[in-house]
Amino acid sequence: MPVQSKNARHHHNNPMRRRCLLALAGCAVAAAASALPGAALAATYPDRPIRLVVPFPPGGPTDLVSRVIARKMSEDLGQQVLVDNRPGANGNIGNEIVAKAPPDGYTVLYNTSSIALSPALYRKLPYDVKRDLLPVAMTANVPLVLEVNAQVSANTVPEFVAWLKANPGKMTYGSAGNGNVTHLAAFLFLQANGLEAVHAPYKGSAPALTDLASGQVQFMTDTINSSLPFIRDKRMKALAVTSSTRSSQLPEVPTLAESGLRGFDVGAWQGMMVPSRTSPDIVRRLNAAALKALASADVRASLAAQGAEPRPSSPEAYGKYVSDEIDRWQKVVKETGVTLD
Repeated sequence: MPVQSKNARHHHNNPMRRRCLLALAGCAVAAAASALPGAALAATYPDRPIRLVVPFPPGGPTDLVSRVIARKMSEDLGQQVLVDNRPGANGNIGNEIVAKAPPDGYTVLYNTSSIALSPALYRKLPYDVKRDLLPVAMTANVPLVLEVNAQVSANTVPEFVAWLKANPGKMTYGSAGNGNVTHLAAFLFLQANGLEAVHAPYKGSAPALTDLASGQVQFMTDTINSSLPFIRDKRMKALAVTSSTRSSQLPEVPTLAESGLRGFDVGAWQGMMVPSRTSPDIVRRLNAAALKALASADVRASLAAQGAEPRPSSPEAYGKYVSDEIDRWQKVVKETGVTLD
């Protein structure tokens, strides 16, 4: 049996040295763990249900699309993605909740194009879109349709433009609210054609569409999914869709771009965002689940039934899109003179 020297035995049993070695080992483990926080989180994420904050009321067009996508994402993530409706202030109540939530991937925002309109419409917002939120994915786009009351004589966009030119400032257009995309899209259309008309803001699409069908207002731009029942029963006429391509729900209706307004592309787009400082690995995991949901046949069929088009994207592409839209609407809102605070 080998004989240990006195020094070696002392070295081996020195409790102070052992404590130092253990501390060093602990530091090495901590350093290794901190070098891979995303990987460690991604390996266990998600291990509990995820809250999907929808800043609009239950049963509305945004809520319906969000629930279809949330159900499919739940299957892929192995945890429930639960919709939490927090309506109010053009989406800003829900947006703020997520902007101020812990950046752990368990509070996700299902936002709409209103998130790009708000920085232009409100002088003081309790959150900053670019600073406080991270893009996950664009999900869908709901095109708007330029529609007129059934009694209006025009049947095409050029006829409608000529009719409005013959009646400057005499016709009224409805919208789902001041500064809403349904208001700003109509304003852009009028501006592009050098036209004048009176704006009548409503509290939501439903009352505006009712008044359009009865002739209280003459025209509006509204989402296809809200407008379809009125168009199908001939209470109003669809002249054009505002997206860059035709809608599968109204394939016979041309785009505004086809009708002479080159480059016109406005829609009620939707996507997902998380609090800033959320781990890139969690963002990638959520993006992958969202894209997988959007690629599935049943989700695509559900979206099509509501007039929504899948628009999957990377987090980077969605971030650029949101930033470009904020810049675009700043200019439009400045020209309308609308503010909401």
